[in-house]
Parts: sequence; C-alpha cells; structure tokens
Amino acid sequence: MYSLVRKILFWFDAEAVHYFAMNCLRIICSIGIARNILRKKFGPTEKKEKELWGLHFRNPVGLAAGFDKNARYLRELECLGFGFVEIGTVTPKAQAGNDKPRLFRLPKDKALINRMGFNNDGVKAVAARLKEWKANQQRVHDTNSSGSNESTGANRLLVGGNIGKNKLTPNEDAWQDYEICFRELFDWVDYFVVNVSSPNTPGLRELQEKESLRKILGHLQTINQQQARPKPLLLKIAPDLSSSQIDDVIDLAIEIKLDGLVASNTTIHRDLLQTGEAELQKIGAGGLSGKPLGSRATEIVKYISQKTQGKLPIVASGGIFTSQDAREKINAGASLVQVWTGFIYEGPGIVKSIIDGRN
Repeated sequence: MYSLVRKILFWFDAEAVHYFAMNCLRIICSIGIARNILRKKFGPTEKKEKELWGLHFRNPVGLAAGFDKNARYLRELECLGFGFVEIGTVTPKAQAGNDKPRLFRLPKDKALINRMGFNNDGVKAVAARLKEWKANQQRVHDTNSSGSNESTGANRLLVGGNIGKNKLTPNEDAWQDYEICFRELFDWVDYFVVNVSSPNTPGLRELQEKESLRKILGHLQTINQQQARPKPLLLKIAPDLSSSQIDDVIDLAIEIKLDGLVASNTTIHRDLLQTGEAELQKIGAGGLSGKPLGSRATEIVKYISQKTQGKLPIVASGGIFTSQDAREKINAGASLVQVWTGFIYEGPGIVKSIIDGRN
C-alpha cells in the first residue's frame, strides 16, 4: 500500500510533501480513537526495551535529527512506534536555512540529498513546544489509571535535543551558541547531541578539529556536571572523517567523559551512485543520506566500538531500512539505531518492521 502512496508523493517537491504528510498525520492523531488505531497498526508487537544512560527506551529504534526540527510532531511520531526522537538541529536564533529547493530524492539509490542549512524556529520556540509536550505527557500519566491507552511512564517517547550554531556566528564564538541551546533545552529533553558535522552550514565541519571540539564539549560538560541531574551528552560525527580524525574524537570523548557518539551524519561523497552524473550536477551540493551511506556508517561504528572496547555507547545512523540493516549496526557495536531516509522510503511501518523482524 505504501509503495503506491510513495509513488504519488514522489511526484511532488520533497520538502513540501514532508510537511503535507506530517500535517495530515497530525489531523488524524487529533482524534483519540485514530491515535489508538495507529498505535495498534504501527506499534511493534515485540518488546525490545533498552536501558542506557539511566534512561528507559521503549525500543532501540529512533528518528534522527532533521525530520522534526521544531518539535511539532512528537505525538504523531510516538504513534508510529519510535522509541526516541531527536529534534533539531536547533540554533539560538530562528533561521530560514538555505535557498529552496534544498531536499532531493535519488530513488535509484534509495537516497536523499539535502542542504537544508539548520532551518528552525529558534531555541526559545522549540523549548516552549517541548515544555507543552512534557506537560501533556504528565497529564496523560495522571489519567492513565482511569483507562487511557496513551503511551506514558516507562513506555514514553524519549526526546533528544540536537544543537548547533547559527550560520552567522563565527566559529570562534560557536561555543556560546551551543551553551545557549543547552541551557534553554536542558529541562525539556532527555539527552543532548552536539552537531558539528553537517556539511550544509559553511565552516561548521571545521569545528570537528580536536581543539575546537574540546572548547565546545568541555564547556558544555562543565555546565552539565553542575546540574543536579546531568543529561547524557553525545557528539554527532561525519562519515567523511579519516581514521586519525576519528581517533582524535575518541580520545576527546574519553577525556571529556562524553556519554556517546552518533555515527554518522550525511556524506559529501557521491561514490558508486546509480543516479546519473548530469542529475547530480543539477542537484548540486548537499549531504547524501540513505542506502549508499550504510556500509561506511557500519565501518565507523565497528571502528569506534573496537577502539573503545565497547565502552563508549554508539547511536548508529546511516542506511538503516530493514531489520537486517539494524542488526548489522547492533552487531558492529551500536547500542541504538536511528532512521531518517529509510522512513521516507519504507513508510510509517518501518519501526514495526525493524523491531518485529519483518523485513
């Protein structure tokens, strides 16, 4: 059924369809009985709960940052069975991002190219939505004993905050942007991911150099450890790093006592794609995600896991479409997995399929 719907949706602009589809889902989820139907249809039947960082994940399949940048669709994504959702990337000030069109499909490769550019509503607007979401979750918890079927308590959706810097902020001042986002979101997210690896903000990847990272992550960890209950702090890395650069990241993660790494972001490489060169030239710059990234992402997960003897938790992201893809990442050393492009190509049943092993 979804394959037919996907063919129709793929006739239209990718970014416009994204918001159209999610807004339609929002309307459906505004009706209580419809929400329950969606949960039964798309929620996994297998129980695969996961404990990590003192958090209880109802399952290890999450949605990567970039899909719900502004925390607008948490209720809808919860209904589709995700164990956790990473919102963002969020920046201190709202920004429009790069010029449109900026999201492109590569159906022959089951891939996407995006150059969104951290478009988001700004950290204060996002924090306000998350505060409201948390309040709603508490209300559901309070009424659950009277027969509510809503997800709550140990079964609740966990939310990660993916944070970045504004485009116009100089790299030497980037640490201030990350601090602003960290403080504003602290009470409303379950964990943090520092994003210095997007290829779509000019100069951002320069912050992956060891000393630049130390300044940002060390400062955030100092603030974090001053809190009554510190939040898990992770770093998202690019798949285009060399082995020596990954070694630097690992050394720094251990030094600063990061809670984990997200591997990986999108790639700027265009190797071995079936999509023609003329079409790729027409699309232009951007980060590539999807199936072509799968092997490289697995290599990085395995490398980090072996280097750290499995002591540094890894969230695997890149090329996960099926239960086999997810198992590959877990076997390589990942603790959790995230989908994004796979969600677009496989549809709303992807979590159920991965958890129940149906694809």
